[in-house]
Amino acid sequence: MRSLLILIGIMYQIILCFLTAFILTYIAIPSIINIAKVKKLTDEPGERTSHSKSIPTLGGIGIFAGVLFSIILWTPFQVFGNLQYILCAFVIIFLVGAKDDILPLTPYKKMLGQVFAAAILVFKANIRISSFYGIFGIQELPMWFSIIFSLFTILVIINAFNLIDGINTLCASTGVLICVTLGYWFKETDQVVLSIISFALVGSLIAFMKFNISPAKIFMGDTGSMLVGTICAILAISFIEVNKTMEPSELKIISAPAFTIAILFIPLYDTLRVFIIRIFNGRSPFTPDKQHIHHVLISLGMNHLQATSLLISVNTIVIMMTFSLIELGNFNLLVMILVLGCTFSAVIHFLVKRSPKGLLL
Repeated sequence: MRSLLILIGIMYQIILCFLTAFILTYIAIPSIINIAKVKKLTDEPGERTSHSKSIPTLGGIGIFAGVLFSIILWTPFQVFGNLQYILCAFVIIFLVGAKDDILPLTPYKKMLGQVFAAAILVFKANIRISSFYGIFGIQELPMWFSIIFSLFTILVIINAFNLIDGINTLCASTGVLICVTLGYWFKETDQVVLSIISFALVGSLIAFMKFNISPAKIFMGDTGSMLVGTICAILAISFIEVNKTMEPSELKIISAPAFTIAILFIPLYDTLRVFIIRIFNGRSPFTPDKQHIHHVLISLGMNHLQATSLLISVNTIVIMMTFSLIELGNFNLLVMILVLGCTFSAVIHFLVKRSPKGLLL
């Protein structure tokens, strides 16, 4: 009976967290749209954009407000002392993103802010990868390597979400998929705070998508995409570490690193893909262009909703396949995920070559 009451209490917190974030973001976004239009804080059409009119770019402020307020209101701080550091990292990401959305920062300054936030997570909140689970014969990582690798991982995930935020609802939908998947697992394993963080973001993103679905009234901007990336990085690393330390059970994922990459498939796949294409074409991997997978799908004649739906479906299939074959182990699953990524690229390349526009990849 006591365990049932505890479960009901957890569900109560999670539902209220979701609803609080949803309602606050839903109420805040229209005001943000009006202010952005009055102050001309909009994204203008250009060569690298897929919209044809000026759109406000401060949607991330509404997402940040909903997530932060909901977490602070419903999280039991007494059972999760590291939460204060996570919230500090959120504030740093918010300030960097908002500054970049209003007055663009240089890539160096933007990266410096991300490194600062990542350092808070690694050094103060102890969000850190400590083991390779036997991949390449490596188990426990030396502290110095664990710190460097964790910082690198957080920065990669943050920027991966920043890079996929190129068409309506893609970044938000990907964030919802990842947070629902990990948030449910955290709820089942009694990781209440991580589940609350997950569903707070889900609530805010669903509310935001109401205004971002085509024709978009607002974009989330770097403020939103970097916050989504930061939260997903925290959840992903925590998922790997919790599985490492938990006792054997039906909920324990023995191939947690590979399953985490499957969950983050679209952001990581697109980042790796565009970097390879740019290097192959003799350009810097950090040179902006329209070679992202969502841009390619748009060039093939899809609209934003169709492209987003396809990519979310692919990510979902990869998650389901990886989970169903979880007993294969990390290395075999990583090879499978790599093969799936290459196959998806080959199919897209074939379709592009057959298209009248003949976009070169």
